[in-house]
Amino acid sequence: MALATTSNYAGKAAGFYISAALRQANSMEYLTMIENIKYKSNIQKMAAASMIKDASCDFTEAGTLTMTEAVLTPKNLQINTDLCKKTLLDSWEAAQMRAGAGAPPPASFDDYVVSYLGEVIANGTEASIWTGNDATAGEFTGFVGGGVGHLVTDATVVDVANDGGAGTAFTTTNIITNLTATVAAIPTAVYTKEDLHIYMSPKSYRLYISKISELGYVNAYSMNGDYDAVFEGIKLAVCNGMKDDVLVAAERSNLFFGTDLLSDSTRIDLIDMAFTGSDNMRVVARYSGGTQVGIGADVVLTS
Repeated sequence: MALATTSNYAGKAAGFYISAALRQANSMEYLTMIENIKYKSNIQKMAAASMIKDASCDFTEAGTLTMTEAVLTPKNLQINTDLCKKTLLDSWEAAQMRAGAGAPPPASFDDYVVSYLGEVIANGTEASIWTGNDATAGEFTGFVGGGVGHLVTDATVVDVANDGGAGTAFTTTNIITNLTATVAAIPTAVYTKEDLHIYMSPKSYRLYISKISELGYVNAYSMNGDYDAVFEGIKLAVCNGMKDDVLVAAERSNLFFGTDLLSDSTRIDLIDMAFTGSDNMRVVARYSGGTQVGIGADVVLTS
């Protein structure tokens, strides 16, 4: 029995449910999505060298075109749990359940469970995108997870030392310094790309807003209106699951999230197990997710 209740039931319920706030999977807005991956997908990378030469009347082959690939392998995940109807009957749901033995929970509860577990999936996906570890149950490897993230293990990624040393917490004192160092390290060919973003956590963004407020820039940026979050002209991607005290500068087209079908993460089935003689409602969800970086040398990681 996976459902536990703590109730002061006295005969009448308020008629609604609440739960602690969860992260929204907003990182999806700033990543390139690849769907229909049953097992794995190869991200093709092409590099040209010395291709352009002075023209001549003859066909003279020159230069090289090299193709490599990065493999994106989504991990299959699931939610399986039982909700005992007897537990609900003992709680304040009793007044809303239909009369009769084995009556199912009220529709409002079903709707809430589906909605809430959808948020749980989104929360887990958002966290894994940045800090997940495939070796941990319920997670897939993310971009900056401790020691195992794709950007951490890729030796071609441009590494920038956190001001004050590795692991130093971002503060209003050093956030601008770290952002400036990140921008300075962006490769020239990437710097002018339209989909270039600096990825940061809500905590880091809060520190940035505090600092520019302290400097008197907030009103100048019309932050109460249609404010576009930028630093030195580069768009800021504030990702709920991003690791604190870390910055990533990359093109959206260079960071990938892969899955079989994106809507799988919103499909949650409630199955009444009464036909088996059980007094449970079974909750089932199955989905997949994974990340990969395309060209590591085009990414800056400040940590």
